[in-house]
Amino acid sequence: MGNSYAGQLKSARFEEALHNSIEASLRCSSVVPRPIFSQLYLDPDQHPFSPADVKPKVEDLDKELVHRYTQNGSLDFSNNPTANEMEDEEEDEEMSDSNSPPIPYSQKPAPEGSCTTDGFCQAGKDLRLVSLCMEQIEIPAGFLLVGAKSPNLPEHILVCAVDKRFLPDDHGKNALLGFSGNCIGCGERGFRYFTEFSNHINLKLTTQPKKQKHLKYYLVRSSQGVLSKGPLICWKECRSRQSSAACHSAKPNSSVSSTVTPENGTANGYKSGFSQTDSPVLSPANSAVNLSGTQELSRNKNLVKPLALSLQIVGKTYTSDAANGNSSNGGRTNPSSSTPARPVPHSVSPRPGFAAGDQASMSSSGPPKKRHRGWYPGSPVPPPALVVPVPTVRPLARTEPLLSVPVPQSMLTGILQPRPIPAGETVIVPENLLSNSGVRPVILIGYGTLPYFYGNVGDIVVSPLLVNCYKIPHLENRDLDQLGLNGSQLLSVENMILLTIQYLVRLGPDQIPLREEFEQIMLKAMQEFTLRERSLQLSAQCISVSPGQLPWLARLIASVSQDLVHVIVTQNSLAEGISETLRTLSEVRHQQRLPDYVVAICASKIRGNEFCVVVLGQYQSRALAESMLTTSEFLKEISYELITGKVSFLASHFKNTSLGDDLDKLLEKMQQRRGDNVVTPFNGDVNECVSSQEAAAMIPTQNLDVDNDTFQIYQPQLTVARKLLSQVCAIADSGNQSLDLGHFSKVDFIIIVPRSEVLVQQTLQRIRQSGVLVDLGLEENGTAYQRAEKYVVRLDNEIQTKFEVFMRRVKQNPYTLFVLVHDNSHVELTSVISGSLSHGEPSHGLADRVINCREVLEAFNLLVLQVSSFPYALQTQQSRISSANEVHWIPLDSVEEMGSEEKLYFGLNEYSKSLQWGITSPLLRCDETFEKMVNTLLERYPRLHSMVIRCYLLIQQYSEALMALTTMASLRDHSTPETLSIMDDLISSPGKDKSGRGHMLIIRVPSVQLAMLAKERLQEVRDKLGLQYRFEIILGNPASELNVASHFVARLKSWRGNDQEEWIPRTYQDLEGLPCIVILTGKDPLGETFPRSLKYCDLRLIDSSYLTRTALEQEVGLACCYVSKEVIRGPIVALDLSEKEHERASVSENDSDELLIDLERPQSNSSVVTGTSGSIAENGVSSSCTAQKQPSSLSFQNAANSSRLEEGVSPEAPTPGEPLKQECDSLGHQMASSTTSKPSSSSSVSQAFQWPGQPIKGCRDFHVSLPRIVILSKAAYCLLGSQKSGQLPSSSSLLPHADVSWVSSLRPLLHKDMTSEEQSLYYRQWTAARQHHADYSNQGDAAGSRSFHPRRLLLTGPPQVGKTGSYLQFLRILFRMLIRLLEVDVYDEEEININHSESNDISLSERDPWPDIENFGKMPFDVSVHDPKYSLMSPVFTEKLAGIKQEAKKEGKFEESRKRETVSMMLTKYAAYNTFHHCEQCHQYMDISPASQMSDSTLHAFTFSSSMLGEEVQLHFIIPKSKESHFVFSKQGKHLESMRLPLVSDKNLNVVKSPIFTPSSGRHEQGLLNLYHAMEGISHLHLLVVKEYEMPLYRKYWPNHIMLVLPGMFNNAGVGAARFLIKELSYHNLELERNRLEELGVKRQCVWPFIVVMDDSCVLWNIHSAQEQSSQSMEPGVTSKNVSLKSVLQHIEATPKIVHYAILGIQKWNSKLNSKSLKSPFSRCHVHDFILLNIDLTQNVQYDLNRYFCEDVDFNLRTNSSGLLICRFNNFSLMKKHIQDGGQKDFNVKPKLSLSESIAPILPLQYVCAPDSEHTLLAAPAQFLLEKFLQHATYKLFPKAIHNFRSPILAIDCYLNVGPEVAICYVSSRPHSINVNCEGVYFSGLLLYLCDSFVGADLLKKFKFLKGATLCVICQDRSSLRQTIVRLELEDEWQFRLRDEFQTANSSEDKPLYFLTGRHV
Repeated sequence: MGNSYAGQLKSARFEEALHNSIEASLRCSSVVPRPIFSQLYLDPDQHPFSPADVKPKVEDLDKELVHRYTQNGSLDFSNNPTANEMEDEEEDEEMSDSNSPPIPYSQKPAPEGSCTTDGFCQAGKDLRLVSLCMEQIEIPAGFLLVGAKSPNLPEHILVCAVDKRFLPDDHGKNALLGFSGNCIGCGERGFRYFTEFSNHINLKLTTQPKKQKHLKYYLVRSSQGVLSKGPLICWKECRSRQSSAACHSAKPNSSVSSTVTPENGTANGYKSGFSQTDSPVLSPANSAVNLSGTQELSRNKNLVKPLALSLQIVGKTYTSDAANGNSSNGGRTNPSSSTPARPVPHSVSPRPGFAAGDQASMSSSGPPKKRHRGWYPGSPVPPPALVVPVPTVRPLARTEPLLSVPVPQSMLTGILQPRPIPAGETVIVPENLLSNSGVRPVILIGYGTLPYFYGNVGDIVVSPLLVNCYKIPHLENRDLDQLGLNGSQLLSVENMILLTIQYLVRLGPDQIPLREEFEQIMLKAMQEFTLRERSLQLSAQCISVSPGQLPWLARLIASVSQDLVHVIVTQNSLAEGISETLRTLSEVRHQQRLPDYVVAICASKIRGNEFCVVVLGQYQSRALAESMLTTSEFLKEISYELITGKVSFLASHFKNTSLGDDLDKLLEKMQQRRGDNVVTPFNGDVNECVSSQEAAAMIPTQNLDVDNDTFQIYQPQLTVARKLLSQVCAIADSGNQSLDLGHFSKVDFIIIVPRSEVLVQQTLQRIRQSGVLVDLGLEENGTAYQRAEKYVVRLDNEIQTKFEVFMRRVKQNPYTLFVLVHDNSHVELTSVISGSLSHGEPSHGLADRVINCREVLEAFNLLVLQVSSFPYALQTQQSRISSANEVHWIPLDSVEEMGSEEKLYFGLNEYSKSLQWGITSPLLRCDETFEKMVNTLLERYPRLHSMVIRCYLLIQQYSEALMALTTMASLRDHSTPETLSIMDDLISSPGKDKSGRGHMLIIRVPSVQLAMLAKERLQEVRDKLGLQYRFEIILGNPASELNVASHFVARLKSWRGNDQEEWIPRTYQDLEGLPCIVILTGKDPLGETFPRSLKYCDLRLIDSSYLTRTALEQEVGLACCYVSKEVIRGPIVALDLSEKEHERASVSENDSDELLIDLERPQSNSSVVTGTSGSIAENGVSSSCTAQKQPSSLSFQNAANSSRLEEGVSPEAPTPGEPLKQECDSLGHQMASSTTSKPSSSSSVSQAFQWPGQPIKGCRDFHVSLPRIVILSKAAYCLLGSQKSGQLPSSSSLLPHADVSWVSSLRPLLHKDMTSEEQSLYYRQWTAARQHHADYSNQGDAAGSRSFHPRRLLLTGPPQVGKTGSYLQFLRILFRMLIRLLEVDVYDEEEININHSESNDISLSERDPWPDIENFGKMPFDVSVHDPKYSLMSPVFTEKLAGIKQEAKKEGKFEESRKRETVSMMLTKYAAYNTFHHCEQCHQYMDISPASQMSDSTLHAFTFSSSMLGEEVQLHFIIPKSKESHFVFSKQGKHLESMRLPLVSDKNLNVVKSPIFTPSSGRHEQGLLNLYHAMEGISHLHLLVVKEYEMPLYRKYWPNHIMLVLPGMFNNAGVGAARFLIKELSYHNLELERNRLEELGVKRQCVWPFIVVMDDSCVLWNIHSAQEQSSQSMEPGVTSKNVSLKSVLQHIEATPKIVHYAILGIQKWNSKLNSKSLKSPFSRCHVHDFILLNIDLTQNVQYDLNRYFCEDVDFNLRTNSSGLLICRFNNFSLMKKHIQDGGQKDFNVKPKLSLSESIAPILPLQYVCAPDSEHTLLAAPAQFLLEKFLQHATYKLFPKAIHNFRSPILAIDCYLNVGPEVAICYVSSRPHSINVNCEGVYFSGLLLYLCDSFVGADLLKKFKFLKGATLCVICQDRSSLRQTIVRLELEDEWQFRLRDEFQTANSSEDKPLYFLTGRHV
């Protein structure tokens, strides 16, 4: 139809259309005028010219090509709209005798409502050059931009696009007469008359409009791209009529333009114009054709004319596009309306060297005007294409050319040699072909050259459906191997012909050839040949058929087809065969049987074999022609037929009922008979009537059990949401910096849905119910309901403004992560470019404009989530989504795993499988009776689109079924049983329900106009029959809201118990329980969810126009839903029952959950009515059958009292007149629906499942959800039900989506059982986006790497599976995770050993900020360790400990791995961070600027001698340039001399004096080494201390940190070594600094002696202060607040007389700190993890560099025994983060020489062995083995000490952990040391560890030991062990045995430690 408003016409246009339709009806039987082709240049007196006459001007052609090339940057061969003329003209002649254009001297008035402003076109678009000079105006190939002058606007030039053939050349010659132009303002095209065009652009002329007079200038673009006035158009010689010969050399560009049919272009060469419809619209912007008939109806001439569409070829350049491989369109390639009459002469056999894509076919781009005689075939303007009024074709890209025409080299240089037509190469299409035969033949292009068609070309269609199957593409070897082929083995033409015939013979009477099916056949044949060739080593010749054998072989194969396939063999050309076929067809008598297919073969000696197929089958030819149209096109076609009144014959046919009565009169009669009464709305029979007032007032009892499905997230949805989240995390972790989750603290979102009002409301409902807005903190609880609308946007014209608002929010909130959810993202995927010029499709390109715009692609805080049930269009070679970012729904077949869920998903696969359930009433059905009726009507009305016919028939079926069931039983036999049973169920179910519930029926009518018609007709019938209160009829139009009659709204409200007055149903789910028919219209179903009461989906209108996988599956997707679990099991039980057991079938374990299955109804596919008409009891017609007769509806069911239904006894005896109730526990309050509940043999076609009906007393409330019943057309049933037979291709093998094309005709089969991941990979390999697809532009570079958008995800899952709930849940958990990233798990453990601690006698004032050194020095040191991390360590002996009764602890031996208590805390602005934190403030601190590189840090060696190590130590510093100021370098050579230290007296408030050392291992990512925020951004000196082998990693992650690298010898050392070296280095540096500063006059003691040593897991610091006691709270509490590390350090550094303290620290945080009253503000006790260490005072106290565990306890005890002060500040606390990996983790102790991989773990007791034994030696440091052994060997080593704290173990100069059951008494051997009082203590053991010379025999003699106490002496080697025993005279008191000597299980090169045990005697 082609108006720009997709079917909604303006009144003025409508009047014109009406006028035209009258004309149209007059011309039906008129003689067909002389065809245009023959008029063009073939005058009867003219013979074909000699080539000389028509030589094109080569230079012109050249110039032309160059011009086009330079203009667009690539050869843009777009289609030439003049194509449309042919069809136009042809109609024109049919309509009127005059062929001349109208010449109004006084201007025709503009159509009402159109714009008449000068300088603007009638559509109101600006045409003035000044306003368009900067615009990019895309014009079709062959057109030029010219300037027109308007008399009223002398100063302006108006821009127009005109076909250059109608403009003169440089010499003012050769302009064809006539005109063809486009309006570049509104994009309207195809103006055939300049008069008409001048009206449209408002030239307002007073004289006759002439192009010569008003088209003045060419327009040219300057180098800057500005459009400006060019040279004058030179019309001078055009006054005289040009000779035909001159015409011939019209600029030949159009021929070029149509030469190439790049597969990616849109046209594909062939477009079929459907009878009187389409004018194709090009969207040149994309160089794609949008053949959507957008001809403006305002142009009175054009409306009713069939428009001839020529081959519309569009593409970019020869090579790029053409080489793109082949594509197809869902089994029918995209024909373009006319087929090349004779595409430039070309060779037929594919030439070597040309891939299929290289062979371009010439197409013809329609003739110029009638006045010029015929084209000449080879002329520069190629021959006209055949006009075929058939549904227009898919404007889909196909990358293959249609005929294998290798492009002659010369074409590229622009020389086209015209050639004369060989005789016999033309076909004259007979007059009245369609009228006489009722068939419009479809010619399937085969192999070779098609002839020219002349004459009545409107009556044939040329389809390139199978053409690509015959062009074997060039494949890579890899692909060939995958397919099992070898390169040499291609099929010969003869073999292809035979295969084609065999295929046609095999096709059933109701099937059409499918490209995908035939491609698989070809592939199999090639594979067979390859196998034979390999096995027999035959050459290809042995397999090929010789040309001589071909004819009889072909006839032989066709002979088995029962005359359905004929073969015609000719010698000279295909034209003979085709002519013969068409002649036979035109002369056929009506009763004569035609073959379905004629295969025309030309066995030419010269050119080899050629062939094509002429399809004559009534059904097949129509289905093929219609399948060539896209959905939009056939909807326009239908709309056009309705507007122009073409359907009037059909409508009048349906005015009468099937019995011949006038329908309207009958209905009037019934209405009068009824009077004011109507059928009772519910709870009563169809015959019961009440007055309409009473009916309107009837309200059901309130019924609160309506399942207002509260929003719930089910397990599968949760799982998928988590998959989405982990995919987002994977993107963040991928290392390409595309997403930084640490950056965001909030989640915001917007959901974009297709244009459907119901879908918007449904999404809003889900958002509101899910509470996601409140959960994400986006809205307050009160306002969330109203504000939800801001988050859902529909893809309509308003989206631009809403989307801009959203993008502004994205830009303004960089710390919010936005998620753009594009729901149903497969709908409307056209690109902006192709959409920009097309009318009529309001949503064209909108999704592309939003989703793929630059802002979206670049916003770093925006994730795009595309959601789709049919994602195939997004999974092409050009996909923007990486396959890794696809998240697929979890497979649904695992019923067992889903055991917990009550409902199971019932989707497309389940529907297909249900056909094998063996139940008599399948869920997928095909109404055979209906199909037979349709076929009869299709033969009668060959010119109408079959959907129109189907729709009219369907309306009649439903109308008659309604009448049959209420008043006219005689009509029963004229309704199909399927329709009758549906309507019966629909109108009787409310009658049996006290509250008036019923079922929903969806009738899917894609065309809006047809749907409105259906609604009006059915409503009229319903109302006249008095059923308007019984059920509602609703038009489900995506563009509008639901409209439900007020009495039905009242009923819905009362069921809901709804308080809100103003509530109205907004979504289909709101209609739960309402008996209604929803007529669902719109191009695609858009994912709306239907209520559980939906029972029937009538898809009988969805037929062979729906031959892509998406189109077909999304229709059936309407029926997908969740069903109760027992439904799926039920039928399987049914399969196992033998005939006799039907009645007695008692069902499996869980009786009450089983499903009712109806076993004995006639197969619905045969649709037989088994009873006489009128025998269904509830219809109110007396039934011949009663419940006591043998029941046909034996159902699986367990009645509550197990009474047998088959005996006809109902559980409660039914009262007369009440329908038989079947009580059923399992279905809760339900009653079987009418047809099932009547065991009458007449309920012919009923459901397998019993649907909810009436509540039964005493049943539990249990909703059973049942699958819907789907009635399909035959074509769809064959594709969807084909799994059953396994013969036909199933829907999954079709082209996945109309916007994509196959890359190659040779490709493996897509298996039905592939997972969706595998299908995605398959489509990504074998499909490509067509030219108008939004992804087409994403071609990637030459290397083939496509640019995936890194932050884009695709969520796919079957329809109605719960994806919305899933992505809302994803938003929620994404937010939780971001919050989690802002939270930190910190240890929360109370201090241990509180009761052991010494009481502090000295009381300190609570308020002192710092300790007073005098008082503090008097406090005793608390040797007990309180840090909870040491809870499994040996307690340190104190006198207090001796008094404690020690119970045996229950803890097992291996408790190290116990889980420590943690709590989650929000990070504050003062936290320390790991490498994942990024923010604006600290990025300089963290990252290196791109200018500076890693090399900017320098490596410095620093050597000092250590007395402890007895050797020189060389450490390495890595110092970034920015940190060099902290160091002193020598003047020459930049040698590192020392690290600068401040002075004690410095008072700078913004400085922390102490250097901070952080030893770290294994935590280069997780370690909290970013102290920027903790130090409040001030400059500080922070050194990371790392092992040599980890240095590169740390350096990579922390490039701006100073590293101190330990020598390689410490790679395996423990934390003791790091602390030892830090302290040694610091002391050495202190000395160096003292020396340096002394020279500057600073006293030595003035240099700051402290360093900070802190762990890499310190995260937060707090300050605690006592609250003032107030009258309200009796308990004094403690407040705590977070503070920075800077303030903690500055406070501690400000301690008076600080240099007198050895170690200062703070306490560990736990949650109880605040509840307790504050302890004394300072304690003298152990400090850990975070210490200020005075390296001057502690010069002589060393860390034990060998230690792995407890090194700090050991050091603290030593420091204290040296009389030094350790102070802990209790008003500060430290939070330590729980970090899983790295840190002081245990070594994985493995055998040194491992023989087998899997070895049992080695226990700690195996870490030691006897010296020189055969024990397995271990690969771990000796010291580590020893410490681990001691922790676990308590029972062996110190049996007396266990749980005996009064008798501890004496440990001299060391603290080692020997297990928590044992106390250790630490004693220092140093003179003057402070030790615990040991008087009266008897020790249970003695531990001597590497003791030095201070330990002597005298010292040991001071201590008393228990009898049987044990001794353990540990030394470096065996000799020192012996010497120690002797030196300490141990043998005097201790008894040793030889076997008591042990060593750690190391090899000798690892230096094992030795120890000896003994007993005290």
